[in-house]
Amino acid sequence: MVTVAANLSSAFPDVTRREETLTAQDGVTLAIEHFGDGKNPAVVFAHGFGQTRHAWDGTASALARAGWHTVTADARGHGDSDRRGDGNYHYDQFVDDLVRVARGSGETPVLVGASMGGLLGLAAQALHAPFSALVLVDITPRWETAGVERILAFMRAHPDGFSSYNEVADEIARYLPHRAERKSEASLGQLLVRDDRGRLRWHWDPRMLDFATRDAETLQRDLLAAAATIRVPILLVSGARSDVVSAETIAEFLAHVPHARHVRLADATHMVAGDANDTFTRVVLEFVQTLQSEAAPSNVRSQRGQ
Repeated sequence: MVTVAANLSSAFPDVTRREETLTAQDGVTLAIEHFGDGKNPAVVFAHGFGQTRHAWDGTASALARAGWHTVTADARGHGDSDRRGDGNYHYDQFVDDLVRVARGSGETPVLVGASMGGLLGLAAQALHAPFSALVLVDITPRWETAGVERILAFMRAHPDGFSSYNEVADEIARYLPHRAERKSEASLGQLLVRDDRGRLRWHWDPRMLDFATRDAETLQRDLLAAAATIRVPILLVSGARSDVVSAETIAEFLAHVPHARHVRLADATHMVAGDANDTFTRVVLEFVQTLQSEAAPSNVRSQRGQ
């Protein structure tokens, strides 16, 4: 995957990156990464189910170069964050984790959430209002079951892991046949971990798969009701070739949240940031810059009234 960071590296200086950990309410340690100056306005990125924070490296770097403080985090059970010792994952744990990441960013941030990350953002905003705006990446409160089942089938395959990076690259190529570029060993290294037998396994806890399908109908109903209560600016970025959101789920969402904006990326599937990273990054950057522009007059009035 060619990321925006590669294309913009000649236009902007290198961005500073800093890793840290954050302890969740139940003691789980979360891996966090900061890009850019922590004094700048903040954007928090929440990845999708089965991904890691590195899914955002290109976009987070580009926004940091443009003057934002960007924060990425591995959700519990993913990447470098802890797994639950008992394997017992619940939706409210993930929501609480995201709120903690947001409140640790230094100010009220914008959220950019893909798939699971977007759903967590909706729930967190309805319950705790930790964000000043939301960018939902190819996810709506109701989703297409067939698309989610395809994702879970990919995640359930190869329970014994892989023998080589080449084998993993083959599997990803079959799953994402529209991608012209084959995954390199370097890029795969962020997605995999070796077990005690030397087998390569995905860098997430397979016990989460039970959580992913738990009470789906009730969750979708609750999320739609939650979305209707949110008043901060919302941008939905969908992939025109997605099988997870559809014209119907998008129309339902926009009917419940009429102030939301919607941008459809023609060449993207559900994996929007990976399929069209340059375009996606520009859309997000334009949105957050617009938020700053819209906020400026009220700030000026406030200062003048002091």
